[in-house]
Amino acid sequence: MFDGPSPILALAPMQEVTDLAFWTLVHGYGGADVYWTEYFRVHSSSTPETRILNAITRHTTGRPVIAQMIGNDPAELVRTAKILQQYPVAAIDLNLGCPAPIVYRKCAGGGLLREPERIDAILGALRDAVQIKFTVKTRLGFASPDEFDRLLSIFAKHSLDALTVHARTVAQMYRLPVHYDRIRQAVETMACPVIANGHVHSAAQAQQLLTSTGARGLMIGRGVIRSPWLFNQIRQQLRGEPVTQPTGRDVATYIRALWDTQASLATVEKKHCDRMKKFLNYLGEGVPGPFLHQIRRSETAADFHRICAEFLDHDEPMALLPAEMKAEMALN
Repeated sequence: MFDGPSPILALAPMQEVTDLAFWTLVHGYGGADVYWTEYFRVHSSSTPETRILNAITRHTTGRPVIAQMIGNDPAELVRTAKILQQYPVAAIDLNLGCPAPIVYRKCAGGGLLREPERIDAILGALRDAVQIKFTVKTRLGFASPDEFDRLLSIFAKHSLDALTVHARTVAQMYRLPVHYDRIRQAVETMACPVIANGHVHSAAQAQQLLTSTGARGLMIGRGVIRSPWLFNQIRQQLRGEPVTQPTGRDVATYIRALWDTQASLATVEKKHCDRMKKFLNYLGEGVPGPFLHQIRRSETAADFHRICAEFLDHDEPMALLPAEMKAEMALN
């Protein structure tokens, strides 16, 4: 998985978004080289969630799957890791990056970054228990990128098989800047492959990021929700081919497919619209005009699809860039 000639392109795990249905849909657009599961919540009375286990056993992508855990108790994490290794997964991953307050306030995900000694103990216990590849996904620190120096020394002790670095702090959430120099630092420090994560939004920028950091690959979440074409666009860029862009009608077709994948999760029409907004909050940034403003206020299927048709019934190419990149281009 990590030893091939091409950079690894991974789909980032986003809770209640990058589920099995989304894997299947994205795979139809070329897909990732490897899929991370949504995180399994680990505590004293937890058992691995059936819904996420089904993503492991029922996916049809043909690509490797990595099972991610989130928690803070070494013994419980070891117990769960042993269960998950009985499933067809390529690796076990520990989440040290989730910035959601409901998670970090429980000293899990990104909250663990405030307790380096506990991370050290957890990694030691898991490295002994995990007989397949063992990986970690982390942010740079809780409040400051400078915390990464100490964290990196701990990661380097534990013979990780890969380290994914989201180059923001927990406190930053998803705000800029992204400290890509810290990914380069990880590449120079770690013996294992390092995967770059954070604000990957175009093929050209992805190539530049791989070059500047030396990362073994890229993990992308919001950028692929915005544009499922992004993985293949990056492959085109790296091969030196023209990068193709979707048209408005292509985007409309993607949204319709998204709508269909979510039908079983939200049978009430308004809830279906609300569920779709989890995806359209990202994709809508890339659509000119008041598209996103109107979509956020839709409550019926008729309104939702009328708005999509109004803004996307055309054959013009669409770059589907995040809002801050569109603003920067307008200034230039």
